[in-house]
Amino acid sequence: MKTLSVLLFASLMMLSCNQKSNTITSQKDYDKYLEIKDNKSRDFVQSEIDFWENKFNAAPNQILYLSLLASNYSKLFENTGNVKYLYKAEELFLKSNETYKYSVVGTICSLARNYISQHRFKEALVLANKALVIGEGKKETQKLLFDVNMELGNYAQAEQNLKAIKDGSDFDYLIRVSKWNDYLGDLKTAISLMEKAKDIAVANNNKSLEIWTYSNLGDLNGHAGNIQKSYDYYLKTLELEPNNSYALKGIAWIAFSHERNTAEANRIIDKISKRHHTPDFYLLKAQIGEYENNMVAKNENLTAYFQMLESINYGAMYNKYNVLIYADDKRTASKAVEIAKIEVAHRPTPDSYDLLAWSYYNLGDAKKALEIAEKYVVGKSFEPKLNYHLATIYKANNKEAKIVSIKEELLNSIYELGPNMEQKISNL
Repeated sequence: MKTLSVLLFASLMMLSCNQKSNTITSQKDYDKYLEIKDNKSRDFVQSEIDFWENKFNAAPNQILYLSLLASNYSKLFENTGNVKYLYKAEELFLKSNETYKYSVVGTICSLARNYISQHRFKEALVLANKALVIGEGKKETQKLLFDVNMELGNYAQAEQNLKAIKDGSDFDYLIRVSKWNDYLGDLKTAISLMEKAKDIAVANNNKSLEIWTYSNLGDLNGHAGNIQKSYDYYLKTLELEPNNSYALKGIAWIAFSHERNTAEANRIIDKISKRHHTPDFYLLKAQIGEYENNMVAKNENLTAYFQMLESINYGAMYNKYNVLIYADDKRTASKAVEIAKIEVAHRPTPDSYDLLAWSYYNLGDAKKALEIAEKYVVGKSFEPKLNYHLATIYKANNKEAKIVSIKEELLNSIYELGPNMEQKISNL
């Protein structure tokens, strides 16, 4: 009995030490950002909108004011997550372009970027090509074309656009070549290039670019398994922009996926969703509910997610999530197929084809799923979620030999995929 007690005590001590070593986040680091009552960034943008609206009302012939107004509404959307501001920006950019008869490159490109935010990628490409034909500011248009072509899966064209702006000392080039290397699966190079971009932002004392690079380095390091670095970069983001909900959401993910601290993850989400109310927070809370085996919480949050989509028009912005949710239930798998087909038509990327293959698999047609996956997904993406779907489809088609190497990679991607995937991957 004495020996058993000693062994039990030793086991508990080891468990305690492991839990402690697994903890990266600390409430004292970020609590001050959760309790902020004001939002200086939002208030500044709102004051800019008021200023330019007054200017335009006094001189309606000054069309430039419309673009300045639209740009500030875009910033307000980013800050609050309220999609009505994105649509307001579109309305103003459209009015500007119609007045100019689509002859001003900068205004055309601004509307195209608005369409990218709305996931209207093909319309954005039409506008980008229109800007390229005009010829003015070709380098900026090539940057836009790279962004759109990456979203559409036109990777050969995107690579050509990247070559057209090649400049190792240019911030805009570095962040794009970083994205390109991330797409190629070379995370180490992607991070290194983003670090160089960050150094340029810091050297130029450009606060908005610093915020952008810090938050992206938070993401990239998380994907690479550098969780401490990811956390540190999210904190750096918050130092410069205390209301940055993206960084706070990143910290919530670390608490959930790395530390398995569901109570803290939920606490963070509940705080930030009050000031940045978007549907994706319900999805994260649903994941947490599933991990806790609290199906009531999971279903309540999924219901709240769909209710929000019904009350607010988000267009195609949440189609990907809808497919994945519908595909998980045999009763709605056919609906997942319908939406996935729309996604493929609008955005023929490996991601979209994966959604279609996964939907067919869940509908019970594993052969059709394999056909789509082998033609449009295999070797075309390094995303862990796609690889999990691929391995599952291989298993359903008795191609177990192809699963071994994929499973090994997936086990190294548990943090990115989330703890709910751990058992599913083990069962492959």
